Amino acid sequence: MSTLRFHALKEVFNHRPIQIKEQARRSEIFGSNVFNESTMRQYLTREAFESVMDAVSNGSKIDRRIADHISTGMKEWAISKGATHYTHWFQPLTGATAEKHDAFFETIGNGLSIEKFEGGQLVQQEPDASSFPNGGIRNTFEARGYTAWDPTSPAFIYGTTLCIPTVFVSYTGEALDYKTPLLRALQAVDSAAVAVCKYFDKNVKKVNASLGWEQEYFLIDSGLAMSRPDIVLTGRTLLGHSPAKGQQLDDHYFGTIPNRAMAYMRDLETECMLLGIPVKTRHNEVAPNQFELAPIYDEANLAVDHNSLLMDVMEKIAERHNFKVLFHEKPFAGVNGSGKHNNWSLGTNTGVNLLSPGKTPMSNLQFLTFFINTIKAVHDNEELLRAAIASASNDHRLGANEAPPAIMSVFIGAQLTKVLDELENVTNGKLSPEEKTDLKLNVVGKIPDVLLDNTDRNRTSPFAFTGNKFEFRAVGSTANCANPMTVLNTIVARQLINFKDEVDALISKKDMKKDDAIFNVLREYIKTSKPILFEGNGYGEAWEKEAKKRGLSNNKTTPEALKAKVSQKAIRLFEELGVMNSVETEARYEIEMEEYVLRIQIEGRVLGDIARNHVVPTAVRYQNILIDNVKGLKEIYGASFKKLAKEQLNLIEDISSHIEGINSKVTKMTEERRKANAIENLENKAHAYCNKVKPLFDDIRYHCDKLELLVDDELWPLTKYRELLFTK
Repeated sequence: MSTLRFHALKEVFNHRPIQIKEQARRSEIFGSNVFNESTMRQYLTREAFESVMDAVSNGSKIDRRIADHISTGMKEWAISKGATHYTHWFQPLTGATAEKHDAFFETIGNGLSIEKFEGGQLVQQEPDASSFPNGGIRNTFEARGYTAWDPTSPAFIYGTTLCIPTVFVSYTGEALDYKTPLLRALQAVDSAAVAVCKYFDKNVKKVNASLGWEQEYFLIDSGLAMSRPDIVLTGRTLLGHSPAKGQQLDDHYFGTIPNRAMAYMRDLETECMLLGIPVKTRHNEVAPNQFELAPIYDEANLAVDHNSLLMDVMEKIAERHNFKVLFHEKPFAGVNGSGKHNNWSLGTNTGVNLLSPGKTPMSNLQFLTFFINTIKAVHDNEELLRAAIASASNDHRLGANEAPPAIMSVFIGAQLTKVLDELENVTNGKLSPEEKTDLKLNVVGKIPDVLLDNTDRNRTSPFAFTGNKFEFRAVGSTANCANPMTVLNTIVARQLINFKDEVDALISKKDMKKDDAIFNVLREYIKTSKPILFEGNGYGEAWEKEAKKRGLSNNKTTPEALKAKVSQKAIRLFEELGVMNSVETEARYEIEMEEYVLRIQIEGRVLGDIARNHVVPTAVRYQNILIDNVKGLKEIYGASFKKLAKEQLNLIEDISSHIEGINSKVTKMTEERRKANAIENLENKAHAYCNKVKPLFDDIRYHCDKLELLVDDELWPLTKYRELLFTK
């Protein structure tokens, strides 16, 4: 056994569970490190407090004089909690979070110093923007960028640092982060949804999009993870033969949580409570050493911030427990990968979930309005929704017979399908009193009862209705939720605007009553959106053929999928709703295409290095042992040695064959990578990496994995799947 692998396995036995004691009831410590409403009431003047709450509720600007009062209160609170530094915490287009810490400490001369934090430092800072992805918005020599406080997401303390959630924009005003377009999209859906809600309740003044994410992940012993160069550099295993036992017995799913993992989860959940992240659910997932945690729903912007923060915290807590967290969508071949289901809904300031039916026909008509408009939005923008979840790592899941396919479809269940079929038969034009009564009592009125029985779920559906929300199941586990949430809220906002225009036109031009107009418009939407509804097996070839007949896209790779982001339709959509201008949209396309190229490039380099510098030398070493064995047999038995050494000779030939296969394929991959790098057009380069470079990964892996089965286990240099997946 290689020295590195031996010591990695040996070290595992020293990694005992850390004993974690609960500090207090979770309800007592929840949000204690957050500058939330309760804390602000204690540390802010009434004027400052009301100014912040008005900014949160109505988007009003905070006067700079008031900002000084807020910063003073925030500083005093932070210092009382042990904070020594502050940072503007933002989410650049790297997919990670970013922060630059500054001390509260200031000198004032004569050897004196004070703790200082003013309104200007709270509201705005100027980090270097040139080193973050910008998609051509900035020149390298133009370094200036700005972070600006987002009061809708409260500041928090992590460690000894006060973290202030902010947006990140260029000197010329373009968004360089995930948060800015999301905030704009949320504002757009709020405005559009409120206008539609007025048909049903004049008291509705605000609609918030809510998000509940489900984070899947793997926990691997840190020593074992560090022994694998591919895990260290790419977040996944680029080679490795499947163990005899994987997930086929389904014995890990919802099973007893291992002691080490439980200790990690308890420690993590305590940190989450302090940071106001309302985590509630934990369990074993399908694959060995795979787990999931999920929170209580929150307003979408805050939920996105919480998920980004959580991923940082998970990695830091893992270090305490000698774990490595793997967020990659497919870290191991042969077992399920990880996703991040995004559960989305809309709620009013009056406390109504717009995707949940009520007790009256009118509330159920409101439910149908938002339900059908969401389906229509997905139908009309399915390619853009697919593009929102595209990445090199998520390509391993989509369409891989374990996750939703690359084809976007909506699952609503048999009972709701029946409801829509009945609504489709609504008379074109004004309803007679009898028709309206029958419709409201026998169709709309029975929706709550229908949903009580409609509990079945389709795990192959990328976008499923699950009772009072839509679950976007195709989002990848590494993804920043802001990307899909920006697109989803934008397309729904656009659809609701169109819906209101059509209903108002029928009311004014055809003198229809409101209910008649709504039923007529919804009926047409049901007809035109039927191709997106699918109840069957999304993994089968039959669905691919059927989807093609229906005119649905099937963009299986990221380079194919991302084109939808820069279509004229998408650019116009984002511009009209003020979510992103054309420069911002095209910049994101370039950034994501370039990231795809770079990730495949890195994986190719790592795979080539491991194959040639780890696998091949080990195979040659074992082959030499076999050759010496054959020579010994020949010396002892003479001419008859061939019969005795038959298996050894066959093994030597097999090893030679796989060594030749590795070297030839690595050489070819390197050449294809060199050709791809010479391509100037980014789109063509991405396709070259996708279609010419990446396919060779499987060929190289095939030969490496075969050698793993042939070479003496004592010599094999890489920690094996059975050790990575089943070491607790």
